Amino acid sequence: MLRVLCALAALLFAVAPAAAQVEPFPPGFEIVDIPVNDTILHVRIGGEGPAVVLLHGHGDTGDMWAPLAAELARDRLVIVPDLRGMGLSFKASGGYDKKNQAADIAALLDALEIRRAAIVSHDIGAMVGFAFAAQYPQRATRLVVLDAPIPGLGPWDDLLKSPRLWHFRFGGPDMERLVAGRERIYLDHVWNTFAAHPERITEETRAHYAALYAQPGAMRADFAQFGAFDQDAADNRAFVSAGGRLNMPVLAIGGETSFGPQMAEIMRTAAVDVQEGVVPDAGHWVMEENPQATIGLVRDFIEAREAR
Repeated sequence: MLRVLCALAALLFAVAPAAAQVEPFPPGFEIVDIPVNDTILHVRIGGEGPAVVLLHGHGDTGDMWAPLAAELARDRLVIVPDLRGMGLSFKASGGYDKKNQAADIAALLDALEIRRAAIVSHDIGAMVGFAFAAQYPQRATRLVVLDAPIPGLGPWDDLLKSPRLWHFRFGGPDMERLVAGRERIYLDHVWNTFAAHPERITEETRAHYAALYAQPGAMRADFAQFGAFDQDAADNRAFVSAGGRLNMPVLAIGGETSFGPQMAEIMRTAAVDVQEGVVPDAGHWVMEENPQATIGLVRDFIEAREAR
């Protein structure tokens, strides 16, 4: 059912000349292109055992997870997609609300003939991860959310007023024109603003992601992730208002100088079994700023007893 896309591999080198400087996925990981839910996701798959899905966010692609994937693949089947419209996934014209992207992930698991999986998610990916766990509770064995607010939950409305989060409302054709050819400037601002240690996001890493976000349609898709927030907030509020609560174990991790323990407070508004984790000496970009601590927290939680 899977088709290895040599053409996509060639495209990766063409649009991201610094890709060799970004940590590669371990040997044995397959790179495949999987049609799901009226789009196509670019996916890395490796390892054997219980399934784990790793979901990236804004400013990154699935490439961010390579060090964690290497750790988990020793005894897990690790599945790492680029989200709808991002990275090397198809630049879909719509469908960027997080409930629909959760359906993307459900369809991806169906294509791989996988019934249940643990979900590890960061930034926009955390919003998709929450939506997946809310819609498909019997399919999510565990949920890890890393350093991102969840639309509609906890202090969401107050966070929207923060000047630091101006990019949440940044989008549309005019914004695309402003950023066109200046993707690196825009992304540098985002990386530097939300990092405790911007210097830990290397030049090679920045060049790699800037090239991917400079692809035709990539910034439109990225802005569409934010443009769906109002719908996402409405969907999540409806879930909670109807008595919805996540029952699987949840690990809420914040960067020390970013969301920190507030991540657990946010998740406790919609989940019954929440563990708190803080990545020390890191801001928002926990995998770039302190990968060892992040990997340790995630690994220990994933390797604990599976959800009842």
